[in-house]
Amino acid sequence: MSELTQLGMERCIPVFQISGIKNRDKKRALLRGIHQLGGKYVGTSVYQNAGTHLIIPQVLASEKFLAFCAAGKWVVTPNYVLDSVRNRSWLPEGPYEVAVPTDPMSAFYPVRQWREKVTSGAITGAFQGWMVLLMIQDSSRSVMFKRLLEAGSATVYSYPPPFHASITHVIAKPFTPEAITYNSPCFPVSHIVQYLFESNFLHMKFNITDVNDDLTEPSVVDVDFSQLEADLREHAIKQESHPRLLFLEFLDNHAPHQPLSQATETDFSNISTMIECGLFIEALDTIRSTLFPGILPPAQYLVSLIDYAQQGSATTIFLNSFRQIMHRLLITNPPWMSPTFKEYYGCVLQCPRCKMGMWPFLETAISYCLSSEATCHQLPGPALPTLLHFHSDVVAFFLKLFQGELHSINMGDFRQLPEPGDYQGSISGSLLYGTFWTVWERSTLLSHAVKKLVQLTTQAASEDHTDGDKKYTTHLLTILLDLLSVLVEFWCTQHFKLNQKLVENGLKDLAEHFAITSQYLSPEVLTEMVARISSTRLKLVLVDAIFRNICCKNGIRMDGGPLSLKKMALSYLPALGLLAQCHSWTQSTTNNCVSLNTNSGTLSPVENESENECIPRGLHKVNAAGETLLHRACKRNQVETVLHILSRPGIDVNVQDHVGWTPLHEACNNGSTACVEALLRHRPPPVINCVVEGISPLHDALLNGHMDIAKMLLEAAGSELLHQTDEKGRTALELVTDIHWRAALIRSAQAGDSSLNSTTVLNHALLEAGSCLLAHLIVCYKREKRPPCCEHSTDVGRTLARALEAHSFPRVTLGWTDQRAISIAGDTEILLEMARGTHWAHVCKAVKESKGENAVLLLQMLENLQSEGKILLAEINPLRAH
Repeated sequence: MSELTQLGMERCIPVFQISGIKNRDKKRALLRGIHQLGGKYVGTSVYQNAGTHLIIPQVLASEKFLAFCAAGKWVVTPNYVLDSVRNRSWLPEGPYEVAVPTDPMSAFYPVRQWREKVTSGAITGAFQGWMVLLMIQDSSRSVMFKRLLEAGSATVYSYPPPFHASITHVIAKPFTPEAITYNSPCFPVSHIVQYLFESNFLHMKFNITDVNDDLTEPSVVDVDFSQLEADLREHAIKQESHPRLLFLEFLDNHAPHQPLSQATETDFSNISTMIECGLFIEALDTIRSTLFPGILPPAQYLVSLIDYAQQGSATTIFLNSFRQIMHRLLITNPPWMSPTFKEYYGCVLQCPRCKMGMWPFLETAISYCLSSEATCHQLPGPALPTLLHFHSDVVAFFLKLFQGELHSINMGDFRQLPEPGDYQGSISGSLLYGTFWTVWERSTLLSHAVKKLVQLTTQAASEDHTDGDKKYTTHLLTILLDLLSVLVEFWCTQHFKLNQKLVENGLKDLAEHFAITSQYLSPEVLTEMVARISSTRLKLVLVDAIFRNICCKNGIRMDGGPLSLKKMALSYLPALGLLAQCHSWTQSTTNNCVSLNTNSGTLSPVENESENECIPRGLHKVNAAGETLLHRACKRNQVETVLHILSRPGIDVNVQDHVGWTPLHEACNNGSTACVEALLRHRPPPVINCVVEGISPLHDALLNGHMDIAKMLLEAAGSELLHQTDEKGRTALELVTDIHWRAALIRSAQAGDSSLNSTTVLNHALLEAGSCLLAHLIVCYKREKRPPCCEHSTDVGRTLARALEAHSFPRVTLGWTDQRAISIAGDTEILLEMARGTHWAHVCKAVKESKGENAVLLLQMLENLQSEGKILLAEINPLRAH
């Protein structure tokens, strides 16, 4: 903080700047008044942070006015000073605040909203939280916009930004291809003005004669795209509500809306006698003869038959007959037709001994099929073939039951009780809700039961891969994946209309949990598993989470933000090329357990609670300086300890002490060559370009004469490190006087660049898995989002394409608030770019030259997208297409 700023704050002395007053006499009178009342004046042509008051005759398109507004400071008319001189003391500023007339009867005050927020402490500036990449070719303009944004508390980066920077806004003039590569919204400079004044922007008819007239860009608002946004919003809502997972074959030509037959008196006493005498086959035959709509055999008889089957003595004939009876019972008397039926199924479908509800019974059946001991009570073992048969039928029946209930809800056949007032037909009374969500869990998708189902599903996938006879486990895995799909579609359908954000967060949480739970599976198993998922909604979020998880475990940084075709083309395709360069899948999966952060889209460490043995002593303790055991081991070059620590799941290789030093800093400073090598081989690797108090690891190594470490760092990160400067502005080469050593460092940097740009495929399995995941991602995205520009483009899609051809993306979406419409516009923009072939620059040579089946499929899908883009171009501009 400058001395002048401190003086103004401590003594409440107003510090003035003046803008827009050209008359010398008027300006001289203002200056005399300011000094007469003890104020200060800063006489520069640019905004100064020391200023507390700006004097302007009217609203101006000037740097000073916009900066004072963004900083929440006073903007007053000249009369404030003149009247204060007459009063012989400073008057309240409020009546003199600059106003803009909107009509003869009203006006608005453009600065007041921000000033009140800053004064109350709610924010520090209008642009608080903005991480801006400024890409303006005119250097003088760029400096001016930097001052303006920083006045509003934004963090501003020049191009290229630091590796660690998390960009939220890209402000560019003119727009270049580089401006859209950061997966962040890209805006013209006029967005600053529009953000500050919102809808009042149109009333502020700025004088374009000012030196900063380019701020307004009047041409940006001369075309109104608000109707296009409304049309796209309507399209998105329509697509989001399209039906999913319709099980048309479920009802076996039985119409659920058909009135139920009147129940007739049926004598079931002989069935009880048959069961008591052990005549189970005969009892089943008798029950089969009574299965008609409206007639339910007593629940205790079915419970007794289930208890007999669970003992492991049932024959195959009995099990087949029992399965047929349960299926017939579901067809004739489905639970969604009456709450009485629902209660009946709830009573039958539970363990006859434990009687703890439907989910423990289903969990026991799945666990027994997976040879697990986690059952509600001890069952005969080892796994008996007939008992495996029975529990497999139980799991399949649960799936059929829930499929039917979901189908009935989606088709509007979920019936009310015939007696008025007893039952309201609410889906909150469904068996799906009662089985998988407690009353306290219904606002979250990831309930305790759903978490357990995910765990059992990944266990089934693992056994499917290791079991020699895959037929049985493959069938179980398919059932579990279908069951998970039904749960997701059911929960999302019920909550989407009321709270779309809740649904989005629920899907993200489930995807994160699934990615963590399945991260120990091999690439082949993962890709085979996701291919079997029937719900495109579920598959979309799971594949996205798994792909980002794989990238993060291999040290590939992934930006956040919603999924889009643009993100796939500009971020995921380059990441696929980097995956091809990874050395090992096993190392990354065993050494680095990571989880997704749903707010930022990045991955954070998570410890594996099941691996508590052999933890190094003091692993999680820090000393007075904030140094962990990893810090201390690197300082002492205790490489075995370092390797042991790095082998632990969830270790943060970039952990900082109280000053900010990382273990890599300590190893480079102390010449711990072996520890540096171990850190660099870790996946994900440490951040090499981290600077603390002006010192990077490379500077640390060179300042202490550790040339071998410096060469290792350059070979790992390339020549980018040579451009870093310390607190004195010195680059790494400027710290080395010996020309031979400087040449050696340059060679090491060149070797690093060559390695980073290598097209050699080191991991074909990972390349194939990544290609398969991206192919699924593209297919599911198109099916779920159904962009109006893809395949058979709609009228609104063609209108959007014409707008994007005539204007830039920021110009078309300027003022839009609906994120769905903005996303569709982004998809259309990238599709038009793909029509011109620009996306091929993001596909590495290794992927293009791969002969793998999945890589070839992915390339074909990209070519199909390019063809769709060309068709769209031909539709909106036939002459240009040729």
